[in-house]
Amino acid sequence: MQLVWYLDRAIGLVSYAALYLATLTGVLHNADGFGVFQRAARRIHVETSVFAVLLMVGHALLGIADTWLVASGQSPVPAYGVRYLLVGVAVGGGALVVLLVAVLGFVDARRFERPWSPTVVHAFAYAGFGFATIHAAAVGTDLLGVLRPGLVSGGVLLVYVVVLRALHRTGRLQSGDDETTREDEGQTA
Repeated sequence: MQLVWYLDRAIGLVSYAALYLATLTGVLHNADGFGVFQRAARRIHVETSVFAVLLMVGHALLGIADTWLVASGQSPVPAYGVRYLLVGVAVGGGALVVLLVAVLGFVDARRFERPWSPTVVHAFAYAGFGFATIHAAAVGTDLLGVLRPGLVSGGVLLVYVVVLRALHRTGRLQSGDDETTREDEGQTA
């Protein structure tokens, strides 16, 4: 029975990393001024997102099996108790539902007609990533020494990139591609 737990945990960790990369590349995908990062994001965003969703579905199926084994008494109860486990599973279920709504909105091109614009679909994806982060922190409590620094630093990086993108879009931040550098000015004079 522990094999199910180990597989579920391993797929959960890898799926979270893939969801993080899909979110980061999604933010950078249309971010003019990010140069090589934007080009890389455009190359891998869709494939990374599909990989993340497939892993997420596998994690959900194994998580359901693992929860059933614990609830039926076939596997030991985690140190934090069944109630906490069930709350974490419910948050993970919320992440799954929200992300699957985003996927279905993306796959069905008619969904992009009003009111399902790409912005709305991606808002669902970002909300699902938020739920997945809460789920990772809640249920992954046995890995807090590893998860907490990773979640905090990864979250800070993601917020930093989002802020840079917003500043660039509003014109408050310009990249070297957007304006002539002093060296170029000196050579043309």
